[in-house]
Amino acid sequence: MPLPRRLLAFGALFAAASPAAAQPRRERDHERARAALENGEIRPLSALLAEIEARYDGRVIETELERDDGRWIYEFKLLPPSGRIFELEVDAATGAVIETKGPVRLRAR
Repeated sequence: MPLPRRLLAFGALFAAASPAAAQPRRERDHERARAALENGEIRPLSALLAEIEARYDGRVIETELERDDGRWIYEFKLLPPSGRIFELEVDAATGAVIETKGPVRLRAR
């Protein structure tokens, strides 16, 4: 049974608007992160990446910065040699690990 024209038109409009609507948000997020770094609210991502990869067995493959309950949090996804991805939530101001998910393994020293 064919879809009603209204539904098709709405779907086309939504698909066309979605990428444009997402772009300003990403720019705002980037600006907020830059401001937080400049104001000393968070540590530089490069410093935390180096610490995470030195401490944990795996390579960082994805990073997100979020604001949660007034606190900046980095979320890192790491891919270890085993191939089973694990995640770390890290306080962006201090570098302290808040939470881990998955098969987290510390590097042998």
